[in-house]
Amino acid sequence: MFSTITVEELVPVMEERKMTLIDVRSPSEYEEFTIPGSVNIPFFSDEERAEIGTIYKQVSVEAAKERGLEIVSSKLPSFIKEFKNIEGDKTVFCWRGGMRSRTTATLLSLMGIHVNRLDGGIRSYRQWVVSQLEEFPVKKAFVLNGMTGTGKTKILRALQDEGYPVIDLEGMANHRGSIFGHIGSNPNTQKKFDSLLIQRLRELQEAPYVLFEAESRRIGKVYIAPFLTVMKQESTQIIIEMPMEARVAEILEDYRPWEFHEQCKEAFSLIKSRIHTPIAKEIEDQLNTGEYSSAIQNLLQHYYDARYTHSSLQYPEENKIVVKANSIEEAIEAIKRHIHRVANSDQVRFSI
Repeated sequence: MFSTITVEELVPVMEERKMTLIDVRSPSEYEEFTIPGSVNIPFFSDEERAEIGTIYKQVSVEAAKERGLEIVSSKLPSFIKEFKNIEGDKTVFCWRGGMRSRTTATLLSLMGIHVNRLDGGIRSYRQWVVSQLEEFPVKKAFVLNGMTGTGKTKILRALQDEGYPVIDLEGMANHRGSIFGHIGSNPNTQKKFDSLLIQRLRELQEAPYVLFEAESRRIGKVYIAPFLTVMKQESTQIIIEMPMEARVAEILEDYRPWEFHEQCKEAFSLIKSRIHTPIAKEIEDQLNTGEYSSAIQNLLQHYYDARYTHSSLQYPEENKIVVKANSIEEAIEAIKRHIHRVANSDQVRFSI
């Protein structure tokens, strides 16, 4: 028979990468939210799940079970084969640890394939994530700040590639944080964001500090945990300053507005009323004619820079480090020097 494993038992094994996690929910459920690192071997496709759900509601529970059995029977050989191809210890899960994961584990057991079944399913994992985020301690941090277009996310990712303890909040949200931030991407759900966040936080538990960007409380459709807001307010702010030309060039490279022309116009319409009417009309005309550099410069000067200046007043001067650079590369080197200088002054040992 199969074994049952709790979330508390699973997490340490999962973090040591000694267990393959298999989500047997439908592809759309898996895409919306899963345990990070899981693979998807669906018990039912999205269409099959919808069909069975309709039978369950409109006919009877028994009829839904019979139809489910018909579907599973027809594809059982290929379903079992997928599990056989995965070596090592395995844990299967569905939404509540109910029919789909229990049936999967039972069928595999009959075929001599041992798996664990996650008690309570992914719902229990979600509850664990929420409790972890509520209890996670505030720690020392360096917060990248600066006006729009200074390449903060790109800088963080470059530092992460070098081994620095970075929390890439925009990467986890799959959203750039502005009204244009969803363009060219498919933003993550709150559940997916939280799962990626707690995974990264636990990876960095032993790090003497963390690095992240000064995001607002909301990134697209997701909200960051309150303790991160506290960390942002109490930590060292690294303020990046770059020339307007470099900022415009960075935004053009990052957003590629010529590829997402209509989406950019639609996003601008959401903030148009907040900009002085003649300037808003000028930006709209520039977007319509493809004068993207001019439109971006106007947006920065007449909308984003003023918003940043207002928000930056919340940080005390003694917690600010200003980095003036002409490029992303210059900024990265300057930030590294400042981090190590502060580290030495605080007598903190860094192992980068």
